[in-house]
This record gives sequence, structure tokens and C-alpha cells, in this order.
Amino acid sequence: MSDASLIDGFLEMLAAEKGRARNSLLAYKRDLDDFCEHSSASLGGASSEDIRKYLEGLYRRGMKPGTVSRRLSALRQFFLFLYSDGIRSDNPATNIESPRQAQSLPKVLSEADVDRLLDTAESLAAGGKAEAIRLHALVETLYATGLRISELVGLPQRAVGPDSAMIMVRGKGGRERMVPLGGKARRALMAHLAAVRAKDGDPSPYLFPSSGAEGHLTRRRVGQLLKDLAVAAGVMPSSVSPHKLRHAFATHLLAHGADLRAVQQMLGHADISTTQIYTHVLEERLKSLVLTKHPLSDGR
Repeated sequence: MSDASLIDGFLEMLAAEKGRARNSLLAYKRDLDDFCEHSSASLGGASSEDIRKYLEGLYRRGMKPGTVSRRLSALRQFFLFLYSDGIRSDNPATNIESPRQAQSLPKVLSEADVDRLLDTAESLAAGGKAEAIRLHALVETLYATGLRISELVGLPQRAVGPDSAMIMVRGKGGRERMVPLGGKARRALMAHLAAVRAKDGDPSPYLFPSSGAEGHLTRRRVGQLLKDLAVAAGVMPSSVSPHKLRHAFATHLLAHGADLRAVQQMLGHADISTTQIYTHVLEERLKSLVLTKHPLSDGR
């Protein structure tokens, strides 16, 4: 079989058996295509040595350890698929070690900055324009729930009602979870839905409809809207994004005593080690606070 056919079979398996989203499938394809382009060996017939040479080539091309690790992960899963399906009798990626990576802590918006964003969005929404009401609903819901932006823009209208205390979210791998929805976010969402229905009737199944090909707001568009809101709120635009609001949701909850397991469930993390990164963020912030604010500190 050709490399292209093997890749197609692998992607079909990921979609059918593991429920991987389209963007995830495209990322796997890009990683495997890159091997085909830069390795002298065929993908289907590659040896462990071929994989090591390819990874060394990635470093020579200036790739960061995180990128190299991701490419290796794609290769591991691809060769596991070939082995499991009997296409190969071995998995050449099994004993290849991932590159060591320094753990990078997510940059977190302060509670004061989030308050400025929320207050500004609410003030703009008070003007009655549908776009401002939508933006208010977006930022309130992102911070209140910690949803991934892909999860939020893909929510159906039926996910939220006037009395909704929880919303059902379909996350990575098709896994569903219940996430609490606070009163302020719910009211902002209901105001947004009322504005949508007053303008367009009820033409879309999505909570945040759009005339684009996907039928709902895109992640990129929401990112742009949040940057504009940051400018209006006097917050550094580079510090504001949908994912940074998700980080703020988790870190602020833990700072106020939330249980780590509960935060893991709300974020939809399969492994609690992913959630524990936010405890490290809090530790670093506490260290910084002591070093810069304590009267006996020498500032080091």
C-alpha cells in the first residue's frame, strides 16, 4: 500500500473509533506528511533508525522540543495502528524516547483584569447592539465555565434555557460532561438569544450562529473580538484570548479553594496531571508575591 493510503486508513480509524475532530485529523495528516516529505524512507516501511534521523532533522530545521514530541506522538500512533491491523509485524517507534521539555506555565489573567473585561463587555452590551450583547455573553460564559472555545461556539441553542443551572458539553473524543452555569452568564446568554431571535427569527441550531460555512462563530473570530474588548478595557491585548480565559477560570477557582478533582471535571481533562499545572501557577504567583511584597524580602 502507498503511504497516502496508509495515512488515509489511519485517519479513518481515528475518526471512527476515537472520535477525533476534523482539526485534530488535519494535524495528524500534516505531521505524517512532513515525515514523507523529509525522510528518505517510506512511511510504511520506516525503521527505528529512519525515525531517529527524521527527529534529528527536525532539530536541525529549528523545531522546538514540543513540536518534535508531537511529531513523534503522531508516528507512534500511526505505527501502532499498522501493527494492530497486521500491516506491520513491529512498531519501530516503540523505544524512541520523547525529547525532554521544560514545563511552561500558562500565563494567567489577574482577577482585576478579568473584572475589567467583564465590566467593559457589560457596559457595551447596555447599548443594545446585538454584537455587543453577543460579546458580553461570550466573555461571561468563557470565564464562568472554562469551556474550550471550540466547545463554546459549537453549543446548540437548546443547551441553555432560562432556568439552566448546568450545561451539557461534548468535549474531546466525544466525551460529554456537565458544567455549572452561573446566573450572570446565563442571563447574558439569554439576552444574546433574545437579540438573535429578534434580528433573525430562529434560523440556526447554534447558540452563536454565523453566516460562515461552519454555521457558527469561528475560534479565530472570537479571538479577534476578545482582543478588541481588551483594548476597550485597557487590558494588554496579548494577554487576552479564549484559552487564557480558560486558564483564568481554573487558576482563580483553585485560588479560592476549589477542589482539584472538581476543576478537572469541569475542564474536561482526562488526566488530573493536566489540571495540576494550575497548582504550579499558583505556587509561582505566591513566590513572586512574597519576594516582591514581603517587608523582609530582598527582592531576589
